Amino acid sequence: MAKSSRAGSGEFELPRDPARTLGERIRRFVESKIDSGQWPEGYRVPSETDLARRLGAARMTVHGALRALASEGRLVRRPGAGTHVAARAARATIMEVRNIVDEIGERGHRHEARVRLLRSEPCDLAVATEFGISPGSPAHHSIIVHLENGLPLQIEDRYVLPAFAKQYLKLDFTRTTPYEYLMSQGPLDEVEHVIQALIPDEATRGLLAMEPGEPVLHVRRRTWSGGIVVSSARLVHPGSRYSLFGRFRPRSVSE
Repeated sequence: MAKSSRAGSGEFELPRDPARTLGERIRRFVESKIDSGQWPEGYRVPSETDLARRLGAARMTVHGALRALASEGRLVRRPGAGTHVAARAARATIMEVRNIVDEIGERGHRHEARVRLLRSEPCDLAVATEFGISPGSPAHHSIIVHLENGLPLQIEDRYVLPAFAKQYLKLDFTRTTPYEYLMSQGPLDEVEHVIQALIPDEATRGLLAMEPGEPVLHVRRRTWSGGIVVSSARLVHPGSRYSLFGRFRPRSVSE
């Protein structure tokens, strides 16, 4: 059952930021309550009238802030039922390279990995082109299915340069991740993301426990270290269970 929205006046203080509008500050206030866990999944948010009174704002200003958060999937608003904190859906930041274990852990969920393939093999032309090496050159190849609370969330199909990841084939990827190991081998100079929505083949659909006709979110990620490509991965997610987001300030024309 969702909690009721009772709080002392001390809990309803807006962040002091004169550079932001009142609506933006209200939005950040609500986000901070969600991100800190003070307002957990299913929590009933105070009514617009109540929030407006407690925060010293017009009701329409509060309405705009809550509507924006609902459009991003942070809140669920239903007529007659009020506004509630939405379940934390799986998502990742486009501009960052993060460990999927950390992503899942931040949602309070359990990570599990199933290793489908781990071996050294000669590169075909496509993989060799991504690395800028000769076809037939050896590369370490892994295919790992990552699960969140027992449900498949990502297929990680990765190639790495043996010279950069010498112990790669000896690792237990049910206990660690390629991300953790590769980050321990040296700093990343550059990252490239190519994102597509694709219809998966039958094998991919089976690994991700997807319904026929559902698309996948396909991310091709290449990483550079020391000026050379050291890893190329294809990260495949069920389109209905994963999203990517990015938030940044665009550069002005004068910059």
